[in-house]
Amino acid sequence: MGNNRYIGYVGTYTKKTSKGVYRFELDLDKKELQNVQVAAELDNPTYVTVSKNNQYLYAVSKEGENGGVTSFSIKEEGDLVKLNSQASAGSPPCHVSVNSDNTLVVAANYHTKFVEAYSVNTDGSINGGFAAQHEGSGPHERQEKPHLHYAGFTPDEKYVIVVDLGTDTVTSYQPVNGKLNEVSVLKTKSGSGPRHLTFHPNGEYAYVMTELSNEVITLRYLGDGKFEEIQYSPAIPDDFTDNSQGSAIHISSDGKFVYAGNRGHNSIAIYKVEGDFKLSFVGWTDTEGDWPRDFVLDPTEQFVIASNQESDTLVLFERNKEKGTLTLVQKDVKVPEPVCVKFLNQ
Repeated sequence: MGNNRYIGYVGTYTKKTSKGVYRFELDLDKKELQNVQVAAELDNPTYVTVSKNNQYLYAVSKEGENGGVTSFSIKEEGDLVKLNSQASAGSPPCHVSVNSDNTLVVAANYHTKFVEAYSVNTDGSINGGFAAQHEGSGPHERQEKPHLHYAGFTPDEKYVIVVDLGTDTVTSYQPVNGKLNEVSVLKTKSGSGPRHLTFHPNGEYAYVMTELSNEVITLRYLGDGKFEEIQYSPAIPDDFTDNSQGSAIHISSDGKFVYAGNRGHNSIAIYKVEGDFKLSFVGWTDTEGDWPRDFVLDPTEQFVIASNQESDTLVLFERNKEKGTLTLVQKDVKVPEPVCVKFLNQ
């Protein structure tokens, strides 16, 4: 699209009225989200990711009693054409990532205890996966077994990082010859329930959002798949006693600000990255809806779009790049059961 319009995609649950993956446009001049429409009909494509070259989109998906990943070709104006899917018995994954040269897709499964990796063909279609299984539990009532919630890559893409809410672990794997070889396991605070991770642009630090304790963990990345903990930062007020669960975490590309979502408190917590890469709290922004499952910075990083799963809305905020703060500019943009938001890369 033109310089002042960007195409984005929304992964959704399809438990009520949603049809699958949706697309929309962000008009920078008008500061508004427009043209929401179904991009691809699919069952429970809660999380999607876009290849670096903008040619392919990968979505977690449900097929009857099976779950897996579906690949799409991205056409002009952002239209999606299904290439193929790979599925196995059990619930669909909850998170999917693709490496920068589009050769490996990885997916974390909350229900089955598996992280799965799929090799990618030159046409963007995916092959049957190879997997690693987690074991263990934690003290919280929701930690009766492993619950993998994130699978992504280290900045050098030599390792796959898996965040497991059920066992309070951040595990590194090396993909070699059709296997995921475990390299290192970091144990987080007992009962914290780590959920999502984002690396600092310098590749030497990472930040983890915990779902159960509503905190952000600052990690130093030591290389070779190994991490160490530096800091825990609260993501909700001390006096907030209602149910709240941490959701997503993202960082600005200049490495100056970290943003973390809170479902229940219904906010995005904003942190400044200090000189030692620890976080200092800036403030909270109300997401103007219920259960902000995820959010995204647009390609210019002038805006943040939040997805409120329970109120079926996207909300647009303008972002102050110097202070990190968010200002509401548009709310109640209707998208059914939105989970994650992803833009085409610029």
